[in-house]
Amino acid sequence: MQLGHLATAAGPTLFAADASRWVDVPDALPGAPRTLDALVRADADWLPRIQHALATRGTPGFPDAPLAPAVTAPGMIVAIGLNYADHCREFGVEPPTAPVVFAKHPSSLAGHGADVVWDTTVTDAVDWEVELGVVIGAAARDVSPETALDYVFGYTIVNDVTARDIQKVEQQWVRSKSLDTFCPVGPVVVPAASVPDPQDLAVRARVNGVAMQDSSTKQMIFSVAEIISVLSRSFTLQPGDLIATGTPLGVGAFRTPPVRLADGDVMELEIEGIGTLVNTCRTTTGGTR
Repeated sequence: MQLGHLATAAGPTLFAADASRWVDVPDALPGAPRTLDALVRADADWLPRIQHALATRGTPGFPDAPLAPAVTAPGMIVAIGLNYADHCREFGVEPPTAPVVFAKHPSSLAGHGADVVWDTTVTDAVDWEVELGVVIGAAARDVSPETALDYVFGYTIVNDVTARDIQKVEQQWVRSKSLDTFCPVGPVVVPAASVPDPQDLAVRARVNGVAMQDSSTKQMIFSVAEIISVLSRSFTLQPGDLIATGTPLGVGAFRTPPVRLADGDVMELEIEGIGTLVNTCRTTTGGTR
């Protein structure tokens, strides 16, 4: 089963889907959470009821409607840098001995199909990064690597869009990673029970149909479980928080010659078992959108 959000006039609306059908959750289950964020934080376990509604009341196909971000209200977006050895090599640094942690602002969220927009007077060196996203399902404080995956609600795709020129001149990465629309998430969240091993997933990115990244989460330096454990020793991860776990070799900035995203470019980010996150690039000049 997959979970996501329809973009409606009333706000993001939770839907569930499988390979052949989908269901509007609040419509099928009166009283059910309207968003995935509310579902994750709910006291009741709604997943079996949602699964039953999907099986008995589902509409054939997949929603033919705009999608909102698969996670709409995370308390935190915690990101991990330099978490693939091949990406460290292209970045020109030694692999870290501990996770490199930074934040992306929730205001940077965007949905599947949405435009990624930037002002060329702010940045003209924008790059893609395909990453496995982890949605926390229970409060995690000081957890061990052995139990860390018990705190995961599900997995999604994150595009850690980055302004490389800003990143290059600022010691902190937050601004370069947090421009509005610089965190597309989706198209769906897959519950953890459907992803038996998050360290065995193919990870790919294409720009305008050209393969740019092709790797596997097997290549992570720090596993999902290790990341959650390390983070939880410093601060409590809350239900609905989102972790972006790092990107592999193949981003645009370190290619020969470098590749910069431009107006009209289409990014397709794919992770095995989750789907494909698609966004189109749009540029403005001098603050006009």
